[in-house]
Amino acid sequence: MQRIYFDNAATTSLDPEVLEAMMPYLKEKFGNPSSIYSYGRESRLAVESARKTVAKILNAHPAEIFFTSGGTESSNTAITAAVRDLGCRHIITSPMEHHATLHTVEHLHKMNEASVHYVEPLPDGHIDLDDLKRLLSESGEKCLVSLMHANNEIGNMLDIHAVGDLCKSYGAVFHSDTVQTVGHFPFDLRNTPVHFITGAGHKFHGPKGVGILYINENVRIHPYIHGGSQERNMRAGTENLYGIVGFAKALELATAREQEDSAYVRGLKLYMMERLQQSLKGISFNGDPLGKSLYAVLSVSFPKTEKSEMLLFNLDINNICASGGSACTSGAEQGSHVIRAINNNPNQVTVRFSFSRNNTREEIDILADKLKDLI
Repeated sequence: MQRIYFDNAATTSLDPEVLEAMMPYLKEKFGNPSSIYSYGRESRLAVESARKTVAKILNAHPAEIFFTSGGTESSNTAITAAVRDLGCRHIITSPMEHHATLHTVEHLHKMNEASVHYVEPLPDGHIDLDDLKRLLSESGEKCLVSLMHANNEIGNMLDIHAVGDLCKSYGAVFHSDTVQTVGHFPFDLRNTPVHFITGAGHKFHGPKGVGILYINENVRIHPYIHGGSQERNMRAGTENLYGIVGFAKALELATAREQEDSAYVRGLKLYMMERLQQSLKGISFNGDPLGKSLYAVLSVSFPKTEKSEMLLFNLDINNICASGGSACTSGAEQGSHVIRAINNNPNQVTVRFSFSRNNTREEIDILADKLKDLI
């Protein structure tokens, strides 16, 4: 039985063209980018050419792009630097951020390095900009605002320009976790009021273990990882050469296909909404799936029954991959902090389905029929 994969917001499959671009650096071009002989210079050239490619696509300057191990390291670096190097003593974030942000913020708060306030989400999962404005206006200290561009569980998208302008008017530093949108959404960083954004290769058919941190050229921070002069003294450690080459290639391909893929994947999402509404009673969709929302993510709440409580497990037995996100807390299944923040209904079981260009309508039909049996 074929496996149906609906968890692309967690990770995507590696594009064969990306693997092809990486192969020479896994085999013959293995020099250390910091070595001065020709092998090393060849590798250095590959890293810098990847940096230029990424910068051009995001409309940033190559000197603003730093390669990291992924979104978690990038967010940790930006948030910690905003507090320790840029003098932000007050962090404003939301209860719906990725744990890479929330746990970093909690840690800094626990160490008494910054106070923290959480913006109230609206019932549809969007950030309440009036509440953000209130928190900024009432703060007597320099603020860091950390709000994600697209939520990884419900797909809601932030108006990054509106938030950036608000931060600007209050002299706040703005970090946005853009892991779900880099490679899925066009960026123009020269004309976006943001200090830090993040990206991860495995969210758009690139390799795992490689990401970027964009640091606006007007921002001066110290490295988070010490011990070498790599990444222009910003991140010590031998560069993940083939990962970096793969990241740039994947971003290039994703950008070239962005319009075609986003239209196709959005069609799949809408088709799944229709199919599920037809075949199942009492379901609801979390967030703002038909409004300002990422085209690749659909969060569905099912009525809680003895059958639906085991839903993810039963889908897995039937070779269907999706991920959880329920507000309940039972044993190891801690439930989802995102769903709890907007829809704290213990009588629902939430599942996130996320799509890529490799999914088909046939797979959605199989899923809808299977869910009917299971529920």
